[in-house]
Parts: sequence; C-alpha cells; structure tokens
Amino acid sequence: MFRFNRAYLIGSLIFSFVIPLQLFSIKTTFETGINNIQLEGIVIQKGRAPLNENYIMYTIFYYLIRVYVIVSIVLALRFVLNLISFFIKLKRKEICFVNGVKVVLTNEAVLPHSFWNAIFVNKTDFEMGKIPSELIAHERAHLEQRHTLDVLFVEALQIVFWVNPFFSLLKKAIKLNHEFLADEAVNKQFNSVSDYQNLLLDFASNKNTISLASNINYLITKKRLLMMTKKENSTKIVLKMGFATAICGLILFIFSTKTTAQTNSLKDQNDFKVSYDTTSVNEPQFPGGITEFYKFIGKNFKMPAEASKNKVQGKVLMEFMIEKDGSLSEIKVKKDLGYGLAEEAVRVLRLSPKWIPATENGEPVRVSYGLPITIQSEK
Repeated sequence: MFRFNRAYLIGSLIFSFVIPLQLFSIKTTFETGINNIQLEGIVIQKGRAPLNENYIMYTIFYYLIRVYVIVSIVLALRFVLNLISFFIKLKRKEICFVNGVKVVLTNEAVLPHSFWNAIFVNKTDFEMGKIPSELIAHERAHLEQRHTLDVLFVEALQIVFWVNPFFSLLKKAIKLNHEFLADEAVNKQFNSVSDYQNLLLDFASNKNTISLASNINYLITKKRLLMMTKKENSTKIVLKMGFATAICGLILFIFSTKTTAQTNSLKDQNDFKVSYDTTSVNEPQFPGGITEFYKFIGKNFKMPAEASKNKVQGKVLMEFMIEKDGSLSEIKVKKDLGYGLAEEAVRVLRLSPKWIPATENGEPVRVSYGLPITIQSEK
C-alpha cells in the first residue's frame, strides 16, 4: 500500500500536467445555435469618468504578481543553494562506507539524514559509536528507493506552486509516506518494532530537519508509530487502488472531451479567433475594439435624477443580440434597480453604431451578449 501511495502521490502531480495536453480527445457535437458572450462589467459613477469594474482587481493583481515572482525567486535561490551545499559535502574527503553505503562525516550537530547517494552523520557521534544500526538502515532505505528524486521533484514544483495551499499538504504526505517505507524496511531487517519505536521516540523532540534531505525524525507522530503494526486488509487495498484509478480515468475522460461550434468567452483583442476542430468562429467587434464600447457606454449614459437623489447602488444586467448585419436587437433587462436606470441603459445601447458581425466558417452569425453595469452613488 505504501508503494501504491508513493506512485499515486507523485503520479497525481504528473497527471495534473498531462490533463491539459489532451493526449486523446472525445468529440461531442452540439447544434451551432446562438453563441453567448459575457462581457466584463463597467462602473457608472455620477460626476466621474466611467471606470472598468475590474480596474481595482487588475491593480491588485498587478502587485500580487510581483509578490509572487519575488517569493518564487527567493525559493529558487534557496533550492539552488541547498543543492550546491549538498554536492559540496558529497565531495568531502571524510567519507567512509558502511555495508556498501557511502557515509559522509560532518562536523554539524545533526541527526543522520540522506541525500542522493550518501548518508550524512555527525563525525563525533559516528566515531564514538552513537549511531544505531537502525538509523543507518533507515537512511539506506531512502537511498535504495530513490526518495531524493521525489523530494527534488516536489521542491522544484513548489517554487512555482507555492501559492497553492494544497501543494504543501501533498508535499507533506509524500515525505511522510517515505518514512513509512523506510520504517517498513528497518522493521523487516531487525524484526523488533517496539525497540525501533522507542528509538524513534528518543529523537522525537529534535526539530532539526534539513531541506531536500530525508530525515529520521520527520513527523514522528502516533500515526507513524501505528503504521508499523497496522495490517491492511487486502480487499481494502484493492478497492482503494481501483477507486483511485477509476477517478483518474473519469477526470481524464471529462477533460479530454471536445465540443464543436461553441464559444463562451471574451478577450479584449481586435483579432480574437477561436478554433474548435474544423469550426472557426470570429467574435463580433465594436468599431475600435471592446474598450471603445465601454467608453461609448460611459460617455452616453446619463444618470437619472431620481437614482442620484436616492444614491442607488448595484448592478443592472443587460442582454442584447448582435445581428448578422452588426446591428443591436432584442435588448433586454435581466436585472433592474429601478429609478429609470434600466431604461437609460436600453437607450444607450440603441444608440450603438453597428458592430462588425460575428462569423462562423466565413458566414455571419448572431451572437448574444450579456453586459453588467455597476451603478455607484457619488462619494
């Protein structure tokens, strides 16, 4: 089960990158019908120029992305420095071999830990015989099972995905499962679970762990101690494996499904084009681009006196159709705040010049648009 868990935890990370690649596709076809596009909203505020509703969010994102980059750079530097540190230690002359395993003697006051192809131990403790055989066997299991590769993989990914709170949990689960595997190897070799558990408890209070390395005292918890004596039911194991495999297969099936002749997005580009299999769809374009459309709404929208007097705030949701000739039709109010706001929005939309119509495979098509207009009172 521990070996399956290792494959599942690492595999789930790899699987998450494979899904978007759509290595195979399952096509589902829908009737072309009417495409629907949801526009980003704009803010109408009395006495001020029209503002994009997402302006504040864009500003926040502008600074957040810089914070993200700075933290990622710091994590990358730490990762590289830790790697350099380990490889420098690996080239030290104070090296001996225990049962065919390379042991690097260090002056640092650390517990035995392993990285790449060597075990690192305190020189004084080793020479005085204070390093139990179980600890060497534990770290040897990490080396033989190539746990360093897993650790390097997740540490490298964390540089990019540190903002994802679930990634830290996954990283913790991967390292803990490494300990289960190493503990299992020790108990098979020495066949004395209670003695090994007491040995682990002696190190439980030592919080000194080293990044990138496998550490004997990593999360010495009640769960880890219980795992040494727990016997998993074979039927339960098969069910777990089958369930995990079925879920992965279902996810892969869902994300590999392609639809044809459907669009439901908006990009602020003059030459936006979406291709779905053999179907090519060009979205309608307001003269000058979608930003000019927002400016047109803001310039022509007149705040009704009653709305200003009552300091009305909220959203008016509008819907309209861009016809095959580019004209606006079927202007509808989906949500109204009253005080003549919806009527004013209808009036402004009717003033709109003709758009460049949408085309599908070179033929003009009708497209439905949704437009949220946020009303803010004067401050």
